[in-house]
Amino acid sequence: MTTLLPCEDIVENLSTAIVVMDSSLRVNKLNSAAEIMFGMSQRQATSIPIQHLLLGDCELLNGLERVQQTGRELIEREVKLYIPSQGDIVADCSIKLVESEGVDDSYILLELAQLDFQQRISRDDSLHTQQLVLRGLAHEIKNPLGGLRGAAQLLERQLDSDDLKEYTAIIISEADRLQNLMTKMLGSHHQPEYTAVNIHQVLQRVRQLVFAEVDNRLIIKGDYDPSIPDLYVDFDQLVQVFLNIVRNAVQALHGTGQITLTTRAVRNISIDQKHYRLGVSIEVEDDGPGIVKELQESMFFPLVTGRPEGTGLGLYLVQNLIQRNKGMISCVSQPGHTVFSVTFPLEQSHD
Repeated sequence: MTTLLPCEDIVENLSTAIVVMDSSLRVNKLNSAAEIMFGMSQRQATSIPIQHLLLGDCELLNGLERVQQTGRELIEREVKLYIPSQGDIVADCSIKLVESEGVDDSYILLELAQLDFQQRISRDDSLHTQQLVLRGLAHEIKNPLGGLRGAAQLLERQLDSDDLKEYTAIIISEADRLQNLMTKMLGSHHQPEYTAVNIHQVLQRVRQLVFAEVDNRLIIKGDYDPSIPDLYVDFDQLVQVFLNIVRNAVQALHGTGQITLTTRAVRNISIDQKHYRLGVSIEVEDDGPGIVKELQESMFFPLVTGRPEGTGLGLYLVQNLIQRNKGMISCVSQPGHTVFSVTFPLEQSHD
């Protein structure tokens, strides 16, 4: 005889966020996905008005009231929501009135399916195509550059005039600069050396390195979950990943402000179209001016930068290293609140 799973267990393991409210639109129940979405535990959320979770002028609140009044189910596609723990998100929403036998009060069931994952898949597919094109282009450029540099060196030896040698020096210098740029575009040739790594040791190493570069006008806080088990990743590559992200935050803050490093265990995550029951989320948050909206959709693409002196390869290489370690990265940003979130599965296997 087949044993049926309790409904409670099924709801807890859904990847969509489920919020159950009473007739006063106060929260009665959050499943695990909703706890992650709203950054709030079931205990914290119980009995608070839903307006505390969905801030601002939200059409969804009007939809909840309509369902409550009419009893008709409502489905909304691509609804924009502002959630304090994440910022702006886009989700498909379903609202339903639920009445149970023997229970006087009715309940409102809200289901939220965040669309960011699908958008990330599209972005990652586009990024992968760009990576292939750029790697091919970089290989094609590197070989002629070597010949150009060698010819300039030979020419320099034949010249007697120091004035003319200045020109060959410029050619050699620019060839070296472009060779360095091409090497960065090709990325590291070293495959990750996977070992059991304590993520907090990685973050502490990053803090030590950054502390040596800043003064006491910058505060770097750690908010760690000590129960997180070791990850099976490349220690040095993760140090490079978080060092780049934190240094970007330092530059955005101009050395004055606060950066917070947070680690949390997460459940029911999807990475590269694979589902994992357990994972770890590492967030780098700063209170700087934020990233301009024009860059937010393309910041992980190569050669995209918001700084005049930038090469546009920093976050591109960060994403590349994270993908090599079976993780994913995302970002939400608005003035005063920018968060880079890096997620790794805890049940991964490596080839």
